[in-house]
Amino acid sequence: MTEKPNNTCVWFEIACSDLEASQKFYEQTLGITMHRNDDGPNPMIAFSSMDDPGVSGHLYPGKPAASGTGNSIHLAVKGKLEDAMARVPNAGGTVVSDIIPIPFGRFVYCEDPDGNSIGLFEAAES
Repeated sequence: MTEKPNNTCVWFEIACSDLEASQKFYEQTLGITMHRNDDGPNPMIAFSSMDDPGVSGHLYPGKPAASGTGNSIHLAVKGKLEDAMARVPNAGGTVVSDIIPIPFGRFVYCEDPDGNSIGLFEAAES
């Protein structure tokens, strides 16, 4: 791949069996604060507000795909990838790969407490 991706994704949704537990996992792992919104047809917990630039998404109550069968969402981490990886098991998830280097940074595959596949991504220094 020789060109940088340009936001093909516009929004993502992650199904979870327990909203509060999933919120704690993602907040602990990513070092962020998420916000619940009950204005829509279903409750959701947003990764960011609609005022934030870039692609984002939310957690919603639903049936996650069986472990190892769903999509993988890659989420940026603040700080070092190894620090985020160390938080995964303490937050109830599992690290399932070694660190994978790519031209724009590096990432690792993990599963959240429901078995949803996520990639934790650390951008390369400019």
